[in-house]
Amino acid sequence: MPSLPITDPAPRNGALPASAAVGASSRAFGVYVHVPFCRVRCGYCDFNTYTGEELRGAHRIDYADQALAEIVQAERVLAALGIGERAVSTVFFGGGTPTLLPVNDLRRILTAVSNTWVVAAGAEITTEANPDSVDRAYLMSLRDAGFTRISFGMQSAVPHVLATLDRTHNPAQIPLVVAWAREAGLQVSLDLIYGTPGESPADWELSLREAIDLEPDHISAYALIVEPGTRLAAQIRRGETATTDDDVQADRYEVADATLAGAGFSWYEVSNWARSPENRSRHNLGYWNGDDWWGIGPGAHSHVGGVRWWNVKHPAAYADRISAFRSPAAGRETLDADTQNVEAVMLGVRLADGLPVVGLDASGRNAVVGLIADGLIEGRQALAGLVRLTLRGRLMADEVVRRLLA
Repeated sequence: MPSLPITDPAPRNGALPASAAVGASSRAFGVYVHVPFCRVRCGYCDFNTYTGEELRGAHRIDYADQALAEIVQAERVLAALGIGERAVSTVFFGGGTPTLLPVNDLRRILTAVSNTWVVAAGAEITTEANPDSVDRAYLMSLRDAGFTRISFGMQSAVPHVLATLDRTHNPAQIPLVVAWAREAGLQVSLDLIYGTPGESPADWELSLREAIDLEPDHISAYALIVEPGTRLAAQIRRGETATTDDDVQADRYEVADATLAGAGFSWYEVSNWARSPENRSRHNLGYWNGDDWWGIGPGAHSHVGGVRWWNVKHPAAYADRISAFRSPAAGRETLDADTQNVEAVMLGVRLADGLPVVGLDASGRNAVVGLIADGLIEGRQALAGLVRLTLRGRLMADEVVRRLLA
C-alpha cells in the first residue's frame, strides 16, 4: 500500500487554523466514514483495509465506539472555529467493506452524525457493500437506519475475471442484492472494473449489459490499475498473469461510454455515469468541487477550508490515539493559493459540467486553442467559457491537465 505523505505534524488536539473557517458557508460539508475491514484482500487492492489476521490487536467490535469518539473530537474542533452548526449534505461509508459491521453499528455512527450536526433534508446517505456481505434483511435495516443509497462492488459479471481480481462473490448474487436494495427503497450504484488481464471484449460487453439490465441509478467504471506491492503486481512481475494494456483499456472505455449512453446514462465525471443529474454521487462531487468533509476512521482523509489531513492508517494505532483522547491525525498540509488552483484544474477538468476558462492563468487560457485543435476539448463549449472534455479528451485527461497547467 502507498505510504501517506509526510508534511506538517498535526496538533495533538486536532485544532485547525482560523483560516479554515473562511468562506465555510459557501462550501458543502460531508462526512466520510472509513470502515477498514475485509474478509479477504483482493489481489489488486491497495486501499487501507485489513483482514482479521492483519488487525494485530485491533477489534472490529470496538470500531463503532472509536468512530463515535472521533465525531466528538470533530464537533469540538469545528465549534472552536465557529463553524460547528453546518448542515451535512452527504454521509458516505466506504472501505473496506462497511457492511461487515452489524447494521446497528452503522446506525449508531449515522445517529451520532445526525446528533452532532444538522443533517440536511434530502441528504445523500451512502454505504459501499460487497454483494456477498448483505442479505434482504440487512438492506431493509439499512433503509430503516436512514441510508438512502448503496454502492455495490460488482466489478464484473464474468466468473474468470472475478477470480483474477480475487473477488469472492458469485455473479448470480448481483441481481438478488439489487432487487433487495430496490425493495428497500435504496438508490443503487454499481462499480465495474475494466482491463483485467484475461478479460476479452465479449467479457466486458457482457458485464456492461448485465449491469444495465439491472437498471441501477448510477454506474462507475474504472480502469484496473496495477499498484506496486499488491499481489496482482507480483503475479505480473513473475509472469504468472498478463500485464494490463493501455490501448485495450482505452478501447474498453469507449465501449463503456457508447453502451451506457445508449442505455440512457450520461457521463458527469470521467469514470462515472448517472441516469439523471439527481442520481449523481453528491458526496464524490464534493471532493471534485473542493468542498469540505471530515473523514472518520483509520487512514481517512479530511479537508476543511484548504487544510487537509489524514489519520493514522492501522486500526490499532487509530484505537490507541482515540483511547488517549488524542486526534488520530498523522499529518496535515495547508494548501496555498497556487496548490488549490492546481487541484481545482486537475479535478474540475474531469467533470462534464466543465471547467471555467476564466479560472485559468494566462498560460492555461492560451492552451485552450491547441486543445480544441487536437480534439481534446469541445470547441463550442470553450467559446462559451468552459473547458469540457471530448471523448478523446477523457482518454487523455492527464495530458489536458498538463497543458492547462504548463
